[in-house]
Amino acid sequence: MRIALIAIVSLLAACASQDASRAGDGQPGLNVARAALAGGSPDLALNISNSILAKQPGNVPALLNQGDALSALGRLDEANASYTTALAADPGSVGAQIGLGRLRLSSDPAQAQLLFLGVLEREPRNKVALNDLGIAYDLQGQHAGAQGAYHRALGVDPTMRAAEVNLALSMALSGRANDAVRLLKPLASDPGASRRTRHDLAAALALAGDRQGAAGIR
Repeated sequence: MRIALIAIVSLLAACASQDASRAGDGQPGLNVARAALAGGSPDLALNISNSILAKQPGNVPALLNQGDALSALGRLDEANASYTTALAADPGSVGAQIGLGRLRLSSDPAQAQLLFLGVLEREPRNKVALNDLGIAYDLQGQHAGAQGAYHRALGVDPTMRAAEVNLALSMALSGRANDAVRLLKPLASDPGASRRTRHDLAAALALAGDRQGAAGIR
């Protein structure tokens, strides 16, 4: 069903947003790179990270920033290399595991699931890993597990918008479209709501049978 595919794409898009909370390791250049990523300037973040890595090839935070910037730019093979190098340098790197998991989501969600679960074994309250785990479950049609993961993420951070939107979309995909609409309407009507959130509401409305309402959302 086409509208279900639209909702799945929205789930992936929600995951792709960068986690601005990742530490910059106290280094000014790394902090600037994180700020650039959070501000929607992956090119700048990549340039800064490349500059640091030219002098410090094994700098794990810089490798993670590089991977995140390359992911945002759609250069996924290069991002994979950055995260893999970071993981080789620091086998316990949560950022590298999450980065690799996100790259696996569309091609191998089962493998992505294992990577996120590996993070959660060490950090059970990692809200980013919980949200991404939910997406991995949804992409495999395991909506109950997905909704449990989103609820856990929201238990850690009740203000986590990505988890709230993904929870609503998962409800819609599992036959609870009306519940999804009720959850998404206040989010989409917020003056600061993104266009993506409004489109997510449109997907939920269409799944609920309100195609006219869905068509009226821009």
